[in-house]
Amino acid sequence: MIVYDKNLLKNIFLVNEAESLQKANFITKEQLDTISKELPVLKSHDNILIRIGFFLLGVFLYSSICGVISLLGLSAASSDFYIVLVYFFAIVGFAGTEFLAQQKYYGYGLDDAFVLGAQLTLAIAIAISFTTNILNVSNGDILASMIAVTIVSFLLYLRYVHLSSVLIFCLSLTATLGFVTFNYIESGSVFLPFVLMIYAIGMYYIGRTLLKNLTEPFYYKGILLMKNFSLILFYFSGNYLVVRELSASLSGGYYEISPEIPFGVIFWIFTFIVPVLYLFFGLRNKDRILLWIGFLSFCFSIFTFRTYHHVLPTEVALTFGGLLLFAFTYFAIRKIRDNEKGITFKPDRIDSSNSLLNAEALIIASTFNLKPEIKPEESPMEFGGGDFSGGGSGGSF
Repeated sequence: MIVYDKNLLKNIFLVNEAESLQKANFITKEQLDTISKELPVLKSHDNILIRIGFFLLGVFLYSSICGVISLLGLSAASSDFYIVLVYFFAIVGFAGTEFLAQQKYYGYGLDDAFVLGAQLTLAIAIAISFTTNILNVSNGDILASMIAVTIVSFLLYLRYVHLSSVLIFCLSLTATLGFVTFNYIESGSVFLPFVLMIYAIGMYYIGRTLLKNLTEPFYYKGILLMKNFSLILFYFSGNYLVVRELSASLSGGYYEISPEIPFGVIFWIFTFIVPVLYLFFGLRNKDRILLWIGFLSFCFSIFTFRTYHHVLPTEVALTFGGLLLFAFTYFAIRKIRDNEKGITFKPDRIDSSNSLLNAEALIIASTFNLKPEIKPEESPMEFGGGDFSGGGSGGSF
């Protein structure tokens, strides 16, 4: 199913692991260079800025091809022709993706533009295929478009191993489930949060099972993305602010203040319990991604509480929260500072960036207005002993 040579894909993972080992000083720079020369890889870019630049170039190239095709077919302008034209745009995207894959482009930026463009144009083409008025698309057309994008993005990921396809698959599948629940199930808006919670739990366990039984490394990042997406979706499915505002917006009765929702107490408990559980299991399992998700979700929970309950003025709440955060951080660092294993404040050998330790030095320097000592450059002319071009204090030539 994968279009690329699996040996070249494996070499990408091996080179990345070698770079991690070199950063941790397990191997030397010369050994890394030798490994990179001995293992041929696909054409790709790890630098996100360069990849974005080539992505923009790919968008320009893709849109230029579609524009030329549109100009060539203007003489046959009709409503049916426009629909066929959009399908043709999707075919151009799929053909371009296949061509770039055959040329061994993987995560280069150009291929990302064609992959995303093909899925977008296909969704638009299916949505307008069965409607007489483009501005009045029915629910059935939207549902058909969502299902098509879900299937196509899944197949594209299996073939081209693009993380963007996994993200589109997760978003489109979630949107399809939510759309069906809200529009085709009686009182679906009431059960929608619980349906999404169950769906997120199922996606999480599927992702965890696939990761345990994974034999090839090609799909690891995609499955990990799906697993973490389910954690984020599970939290937002039960967050009080999201449920209340989205329910009011979908019901059409939202003007200024959204009405109270059923089971409000349950959603309030959920809003604060889930981030704490994420933080607990992130620390226990040493899962850095889960720890970040828990921390950010806890911050959003505080924002949710402040949205509906103003216990303290904003400046007082920020000051009090900052003091609590400083105290917690200070005592946590003192507790784990000297730990050699487990949870520790010492820098990671694999990730050698000492950003936290450097931040501590930067804060101290900025607080006390300290400046680094500047050592003057040594002059090649030493006058103290009269060693160069004449007599000095020592009187020797």
